[in-house]
Amino acid sequence: MTRASVVGTGMTTFGVHESSLPELFARAALSAYDDAGVDPADIDAFYFGNAMGGQTENDTHLAPTLATEVGLAGVPAQRFEDACATSANAFKNAVQAVEAGIHDTILVGGVERCTPETGKGTGEMTRIFASASHRQYEQPTGLTFPGVFALLTKRHMHEYGTTEEQLAHVAVKNHGNGTHNPRAHFGSETTVEEVLDSPIVADPFHLMDCCPFSDGAAAVVVTSDDSAASFDGPVDVTGVGHATDLVPLGLKPTLHATQAARDAATQAYEQAGVTADEIDFAEVHDCFTGAEVLASEAIGFFEDGQGGPAAEAGRTALDGDRPINPSGGLKAKGHPIGATGVAQIVELTEQLRGEAGDRQLDDPQRGLAHNLGGDAGTTVISIMEART
Repeated sequence: MTRASVVGTGMTTFGVHESSLPELFARAALSAYDDAGVDPADIDAFYFGNAMGGQTENDTHLAPTLATEVGLAGVPAQRFEDACATSANAFKNAVQAVEAGIHDTILVGGVERCTPETGKGTGEMTRIFASASHRQYEQPTGLTFPGVFALLTKRHMHEYGTTEEQLAHVAVKNHGNGTHNPRAHFGSETTVEEVLDSPIVADPFHLMDCCPFSDGAAAVVVTSDDSAASFDGPVDVTGVGHATDLVPLGLKPTLHATQAARDAATQAYEQAGVTADEIDFAEVHDCFTGAEVLASEAIGFFEDGQGGPAAEAGRTALDGDRPINPSGGLKAKGHPIGATGVAQIVELTEQLRGEAGDRQLDDPQRGLAHNLGGDAGTTVISIMEART
């Protein structure tokens, strides 16, 4: 059953931007207006994600500021913060608001700047990112997010024999996909050897196993099922699951399971009335190569322990039987935290419309987005379908 529909998308390039947060977001929002064929007067509310603007740029209370920038002053405007799952959470709430009849048409988006253009280098930005870990039990140890996902992945390697070479195949695949995406932060290919020869960041992750810090923005126009028929190219939202897991890491009974993703996927599949076998492709939160392997199993694309071999065998490639991250994912497309979740919705919409250019999959009918926050403490899963 359709819960809501996406009728317009907009997105900046992901990479390095000098523009302020409002200026950067406006580029994505105005593109979404154009794509949907709407004016600001057609928008009833604004749901927006930004995770760290207060820490990185001393810029808070951004919802009314950005609403003003994109012609929405006066409408209800709300900022969401949920670590890396920030704008997926905004999207979930917009779908629920439309479905409940609270609003008919909502602009949903996200924006973040994470590069040295903020005035903060890699070390300081890594410290800010780590504020999403447990304040009392994890931050005093110096644990960073490369370290968090290294721990999850090392346990997976111990349980199933997943190898560094299999992880490297994830990086190679996503960099290859990124060469077909003109908005990707990284548009160059790499090899398994280059990944394995790059410096160690947190064992087992080499530098090329890690996504970049990026600047960027993404936006979509969400409307009700009834209103969507009057737009060109609506794509339907049929399921949105949202779950949390125990925090800190030490409380999780099965470290590598990413249980919140499994619970959110179950919710989304039940709402959509489908199984994982009926999903044609997925955009997953590959902040590190190991995170993509864990996600591919949590959403049911592969049995536990088979995510690594599947990546090595090419099953998740554009021409594989279970394509994952055709956009290039966080690994190559980039990761401006607050924009990442909605950027996944943009990719699903473009693929399901048949508008993804050189990375277009072969007639997909149903796609899934997996957006994870913190130390796997939050996950939002969205399922979208082409309208027939």
